[in-house]
Amino acid sequence: MNAQEIIHSIEAEQLKSKLPVIHVGDTVRVGVRIREGGKERVQPYEGTVIAKRNGGINETITVRRIFQGVGVERVFLLHSPRVATIKIMRRGKVRRAKLYYLRDRVGKATRIQQRFDRPI
Repeated sequence: MNAQEIIHSIEAEQLKSKLPVIHVGDTVRVGVRIREGGKERVQPYEGTVIAKRNGGINETITVRRIFQGVGVERVFLLHSPRVATIKIMRRGKVRRAKLYYLRDRVGKATRIQQRFDRPI
């Protein structure tokens, strides 16, 4: 067994099996594990997926939301133990692989049309 096969076998153990199929433009609710003192809780972070990167164990999504009038983006490593749950709230109808143009838009211009042909 060479080094690459060993790395692939270790990564395969860490992969999550029950992840939903996420597309760019979807509105998702990501449950993030947060430690406060000795306690751990799951905090939801809801927003629009504006980018997907990489594949396998390194797969990430960038989720954007508006909080108190300020755009906030977070990058989530999908197979990380810190990500507890991912729930798709609605499907978005987009024609781009990356939605970075939403950064320049304000208010109702940031809305994405809903897509009904993909199941949630």
